[in-house]
Amino acid sequence: MNEEQKQVLLWTARQTVEAVVNHRPAPLPEKTSDPALLAHQGCFVTLKNGDDLRGCIGNFEGDKPLIEMVREMAESSARRDPRFRHNPIRPAELPRLDIEISVLSPMVKTSDPLSLELGKHGIFISSGYNSGCFLPQVATETGWTKEEFLGYCCAHKAGLDWDAWNQPGVEVYLFTAEVFGAMWGEISDRNVI
Repeated sequence: MNEEQKQVLLWTARQTVEAVVNHRPAPLPEKTSDPALLAHQGCFVTLKNGDDLRGCIGNFEGDKPLIEMVREMAESSARRDPRFRHNPIRPAELPRLDIEISVLSPMVKTSDPLSLELGKHGIFISSGYNSGCFLPQVATETGWTKEEFLGYCCAHKAGLDWDAWNQPGVEVYLFTAEVFGAMWGEISDRNVI
């Protein structure tokens, strides 16, 4: 993804978050003919205030154009992340927010979870109705080992036993992400492309 495409997606996310936090309808994304922005890819939108997570929602299924997925995930991150239901983002907080977008590759099921490369691969772990995921950057941010990355995902995200990733019947998927972001004030007004 080139710099212009990244800026379009960041601007889309910023406009959406700003509208939602100020209790206005989220604007429609820009009209575009750019194939990268119209590609059907999953994505996550992460909102942070300094080191504090303020929202992170995504979808692995690219069931609509990426520019629309970013808008939808930005709206969900700002409004629907259940971890912040009782402490939503306030308008005064907006100038301090950082927006990070992770554009996802398709997930690939692995029979060898320890084949993952920390900082390169994200994980999705599933067993029955329980599932959880970590984006690739989580391993870099935490400094976890492969076993810790898998274990924390099982125990703290999927509600499974710590070592469930190594048990029969538990599915582990790997994926990569193109990750980019900017501080709120660095995302400038856009002209339609």
